[in-house]
This record gives sequence, C-alpha cells and structure tokens, in this order.
Amino acid sequence: MSKKKFIIKGGNSLKGNVKMSGYKNSAGPILAASLLTEKTSIINNLPRCKDVLNLIKILEKIGAKVEWLDPHKIKINPKNIDPSKIPHDTFQKMRISVLLVGPLLARFQNFKIAHPGGDKIGIRPITTHLKALKDFGVTVKEKDGFYIFNSPKNLKGQDIVLDEFSVTATENIMMLASKAKGKTTIKIAAAEPQIQDLGEILRKMGAKVKGLGTHTIEITGRKKLSGAEFSICYDPTEAGTFLIAFAATKGEGVIENVNPSHLSLFLKKMKEIGVNFEVKKDKILVNKSGNLKPTKIQVLPYPGFPTDLQPQVSLLLTQIKGKSLIHDPLYENRFNHMQELRKMGADIEITDPHRALIFGKNQLKANRITAPDIRGGVSLILGQLVAEGKSSISNVYQVDRGHEGFDEKLRKLGANIKRVDDNKKEV
Repeated sequence: MSKKKFIIKGGNSLKGNVKMSGYKNSAGPILAASLLTEKTSIINNLPRCKDVLNLIKILEKIGAKVEWLDPHKIKINPKNIDPSKIPHDTFQKMRISVLLVGPLLARFQNFKIAHPGGDKIGIRPITTHLKALKDFGVTVKEKDGFYIFNSPKNLKGQDIVLDEFSVTATENIMMLASKAKGKTTIKIAAAEPQIQDLGEILRKMGAKVKGLGTHTIEITGRKKLSGAEFSICYDPTEAGTFLIAFAATKGEGVIENVNPSHLSLFLKKMKEIGVNFEVKKDKILVNKSGNLKPTKIQVLPYPGFPTDLQPQVSLLLTQIKGKSLIHDPLYENRFNHMQELRKMGADIEITDPHRALIFGKNQLKANRITAPDIRGGVSLILGQLVAEGKSSISNVYQVDRGHEGFDEKLRKLGANIKRVDDNKKEV
C-alpha cells in the first residue's frame, strides 16, 4: 500500500456547511463493550477512520461476527470469541486496543496482549490500568513484550481509586465492573463524553451506573448482560477543529451534528479570543471574525480545556497579534507539531515540554512538513490552509487514524487540498 501525502495551496477562506462524524474516542469503548455479552449488539454512527476499522478487524479475528448494515452501522455478535487469536501486529497499531482488556477479563480468566500503540505524544504506560485491575484480584505479568493477565473466577465489586484521570483506565474498570458481583466505586474517574457514552450503553446492557459526568462513578454489575443498540455521540474534537478552521482562514459556515455541552470551556475561550459564532441546539453558526485577541490556554482533564484541541488552537494563535501562552501538562511530546509550524514561519518559544509562548501574527509560508500524530497533523493541515504558496504534508495516515474523510470535508468547504502518493513530485 502506497503512503499518501496532502498537497495544499493556501489562501482560500473556508465557506459552507460541514457535518461531524461519530466520535472515534467513543467508538473504541463502545465496540469493546459489545464483547461483554454473548448477545448481538448494533452500533450506529461509527466513524470510518483507521483506528476504528482496525479495532473491528481485531474483533473479527478473535471470532466476533460483524455485519455492516450501512456505512456507519454494524451488527456484532461476540458469542464465540477467542482471545488467543488476537492479531498482535494490528493490536500494537493503536492505543484504543487496550480497551479490550476489561471486557476480555470479564469473560476469560487468562490471555495475553502486546503493548498497545497510538500517538507518540509522550510516555503513556498502562500502569493506572494495571494497579486498578490488581484491586480486582487480577494478576499481571510482563514477558517478552506481552502483558499476561489472569483473573479470579468470581469477580467482586471493589472500591477503586485511580492514580490519575485516565480515560482508558476508567473505561476498562467500568467494563470489568459491569460483570462483577456487587458494587464498584471508581474515584478519580474521568468524565469525558466517551465515558458518558460507555456508561449509557452499559445501562442498556443491564448494569446499574451512577455518576456519569462526575469524577466518582458507581457500577453495580450483572452476571449476564444483554446486547444493546446504541448510537455513538458526534465528535466534539472535530467540531472544535472546524470552528478553528473557519476562524483561521477568515471563513464562515455551519458546523452540524454538535453537542455544545461537550465543548463548554473551549467555546468560552473561543469567545474570549473573539471568534464570531453562535451556538444552536445541535449546530454552531460561524461568522467572519474581526480582530482576534491573544490568550492563555490551560489544558485540563474534562470538563477543562481539551488537550486534543490544543494543537489546533496553537495554530490559530499564530494568526493573532500579541503573545499567547499554552500550558499542556498531560503529555511531554504534545508540542511536536510546533517544530513543524516553526518551519512554516511561526514564532514559537517552547519554554519547557509543557509550556509554549506563541508570538503573533505570523504570515506562514509554504513548506514540506510531516504529521507527527493525529491532532498535530490536523493542526499542520490548518496551518497550510492559511500559508502562502503550495505546501505538502506527509504521514497523513496519522490524520486518517482519527478522522473520516477530513480532506474531503475541507475540499467541500473550498480548501485546495489533494491526496497523492507520497513519492509523487510536487509541481
């Protein structure tokens, strides 16, 4: 399979309507949760991005019967799954693979997995997962690049205190707890939209779930869970990305399929900057913005400012006169995209791995750059949309991992962006 890159000619203002896809970060736990039962589930609003499609491949390889009912809807029956058939090469390609641990432990006493992969945005050990699993009586050994799990025959509910607001650890423990006898309390739980989605499908499957949207979640498990039909929430990160895309390119349009409550602090900060938009029930109307103001961005776990929108906002700040500050304490390599923005002429001072000063306004120049990860790659595409001249960005597989047809959506809004083979010479 040939590697792809984007050729982008900057300078066009984006204009038009754009519909958000289902949320990749919610699709992962929802698909994983389908393994908790031997019954059939139907999942709607699946985004057809690479990470989700690869996760579905893993489910098929271990024996789940998967039927596509339409391009974004599947029926899945996991009655005859076998974790010994996990394709470890595929498993290692993405972080969301780790979400299979909770449901597999709920159904099987022992199995092994390879180390999960994903974005190279920093050290992302699964220590928080492992400590919480041990509280359930699960033993974990690490050998030859694999984790080997053994769980007790009868899982019992526990009081769990996580070491951090880990989204995937919260999800794994929620799924395991949904099959454990009695009540499990998870403190320092994550509260993100994908956590809320997972809690809702677990309820539909028969578990009792309290505290969604808070940092203390209670789950009363059930020995046998039923199948469920569930629709994944729309992608709040994609919605925030297109809001920034309209603002950065001095464009205007309508972002459809949005739950504004998932973006409360982000939208407040965009208003403070001066982005001109109006929030409706399930859409955002974006008008042309006037003079934008520099700001300080403090990234925090949900409902704080999301780390997944920090790279895109940092691009917008290069187009605003004055000095802005970004503090992102979550991952030490979250500023990798800024090195590429510098190549395009951005004036950015990275004071430490978690703080950066951005001095605007900079007229970005065309250059050949590389997408470091999903969100950083999206940020750089937006940078090339506002840059003078014709640019290229390689390693766009990273963007495809997290977005369905991102370049197609941009083209429909008037962006000059083409997908070509990476060995193709630029004209």
